[in-house]
Amino acid sequence: MKSTRKIIRIDEEKCDGCGLCIPSCAEGAIRIVDGKARLVAEKYCDGLGACLGECPRGALMVVDAEADPFDAEAVKELVHPSGKTVGDQSLPCGCPSTLMQTFAPQTACDRANVPVSQTVSGVSALTHWPVQIRLVPPSAPFLRGADLLVAADCTPVAYPRFHDDLLRGKTVLLGCPKFDDAEAYVNKFAAIFEMAAIKSVTVVVMEVPCCQGLPVIVRKGMALAGKKIPLEVIVISARGEKKGGTAPP
Repeated sequence: MKSTRKIIRIDEEKCDGCGLCIPSCAEGAIRIVDGKARLVAEKYCDGLGACLGECPRGALMVVDAEADPFDAEAVKELVHPSGKTVGDQSLPCGCPSTLMQTFAPQTACDRANVPVSQTVSGVSALTHWPVQIRLVPPSAPFLRGADLLVAADCTPVAYPRFHDDLLRGKTVLLGCPKFDDAEAYVNKFAAIFEMAAIKSVTVVVMEVPCCQGLPVIVRKGMALAGKKIPLEVIVISARGEKKGGTAPP
């Protein structure tokens, strides 16, 4: 039976079908249909609005309206269908870039068998996919209990030992505080900190002014979630030098 509650409404005139709202909807309530974001069914939407900050055109809003009640069991079946494992799954948009995957970490034996011609940093320490902040939903299984590495987009290119010194043993999220939506990032991190029981956070940035917004974003997300998690900031120079770590206030 329908009742008045909060639910997402999508303005089709404003929506351009970019799909950025989809990964932030942990319930899988939104999909791209005929080039527009659409609500799959009212019962899948919890009305919390985690997707709002991801829309660059302001096409999403939370309204009070007559709607079917939220059904948590139906959401569970939609996101994790019976008989399927959580490890590898596609997010609702069906885009290959959002296929969630978890990779087994390399053992000491695996690393020992790397050809001598390869440098140590040639061995990948990546344990999951996707890695972009905007594509990873807060409910991603690889976030649970993780030591989180939040890295500015340029840092893996600038720092030659990124995998060995920084990534190994951590779950990485990449983004750019200059070109991406800072407010959406704050909301995304708040949701992650609320849901994922993150153990620690390391933020890696370049030694340029625009990069310094990333640790601020992470701290704001932590404050919004009401969490206190150990946080370290590491700075990389444009010449690839690691400047060491600091614990921001």
